[in-house]
Amino acid sequence: MTLVTIKQASEATGVSPKMIRHYESIGLIAAPTRTENGYRYYGPDDINSLCFIRRARDLGFPFEDIRQLLALLRDKRRSSAEVKQIALRHVAELEAKAAQLATMSEALKRLTTVCPGNSSPNCPILDALAPSQQGKLWCNS
Repeated sequence: MTLVTIKQASEATGVSPKMIRHYESIGLIAAPTRTENGYRYYGPDDINSLCFIRRARDLGFPFEDIRQLLALLRDKRRSSAEVKQIALRHVAELEAKAAQLATMSEALKRLTTVCPGNSSPNCPILDALAPSQQGKLWCNS
């Protein structure tokens, strides 16, 4: 079995050493083999897990979903329905976030169309972001 250093694992997977240590600390990957001097060494299963995690993170999966997906990956008796359910839930979350971002973008576009963008200090964008000037000291006014 070939073991690699954290630097080599990072280069092989595209996951930074800092994130590899983080994934270890939160239990996404098992604690690696350590030498007497404390250096971490990773095996093929660790590299495969890191690649899986990186790909899942690239798709925006949160850590808890990745934890469940890794468990399902390792469970040869898994049901693809469980995997699909996690993926579809994530799709719904992404679509909701995309809709929210589209709403925010449209609001900013409207504000930029009414902002003169000149040397005048009047700015509808700042006016929309600033709290009301009616003596209230909180944002929910």
